[in-house]
Amino acid sequence: MKKILWILFAAFFLISCGRFGNKETGDKKDQRIVCLSKHLTEMMFALGKGHDLVAVDLSSTYPDSAKLLKTVGYHRALSPESIIAMDPDLVIHSNDIGPENVLPQITKTGLNIHAFGGANTIDSAKLLLKELGKFFGEEQKADSIANKMERDISAAADSVKAMNIKDSLRVMIIHFGRANNVYFVMSGRRGVGDKMIALAGGRTAIYDAKGARQISAEAVATANPDVIIATDFGFDQMGNMDKFIDGVPGVALTNAGKNKRIVRFEEHDLVYFGPRTGENIMKLTKLLYPARDKTK
Repeated sequence: MKKILWILFAAFFLISCGRFGNKETGDKKDQRIVCLSKHLTEMMFALGKGHDLVAVDLSSTYPDSAKLLKTVGYHRALSPESIIAMDPDLVIHSNDIGPENVLPQITKTGLNIHAFGGANTIDSAKLLLKELGKFFGEEQKADSIANKMERDISAAADSVKAMNIKDSLRVMIIHFGRANNVYFVMSGRRGVGDKMIALAGGRTAIYDAKGARQISAEAVATANPDVIIATDFGFDQMGNMDKFIDGVPGVALTNAGKNKRIVRFEEHDLVYFGPRTGENIMKLTKLLYPARDKTK
């Protein structure tokens, strides 16, 4: 009987150590993690740590499993109370959260908070994967994902090169900003979206709006894109392509509007690089140049 009790006590001790282990090194199991950055959410699932997430920010929509989690607000308009109420063992973010008072407020409560890097370039995304892998004890898996990502991007580049595109299409990304409740042009700012357009064989349509957040009908018409990429939420809000063309300022005056070259694309696949970037480049290339798609 004593032997059985000793075994049960030892098992309980081991489980407890896993549950309440070192928060700084990230080596514990079955943590309650709140993730406040969408690219971190995808990478956590890729590393097999999705089961530890108990809440995410509103923009964390990939994979589908992330949509089942509780949300604590949009990543730039977070609710400190909602984060605290989740009673997390760990809160992770990548210094792209707001409002300004949210981080000091949750820090004051004594929550364990860790900041990771961004994923605005392919190299930074690979470094981030390895950083997460080291922190959560999944180095081998992180290396495997990063290596596959590199191979997929290389394969996508070879496919685009094989198309021998002479006159690349002018492409514009129009996004609906849920924080500001307006449409704005997401391309033309040398961000991830512009890099994705180039990697898919296109070129960014010139949009001179001096950083304006709200869309300008005149600027869109002057840029005159051949193809417009409409991010998912904004496209779906309009209902269909015709309504998007007629309802978004300036679109009907462009070549894209006149020729009905509006393509729907997931927002998260245009704002950060990650494990599926190579696949997303291929997907975008096929949407931009469907007549050259030899996989049909």
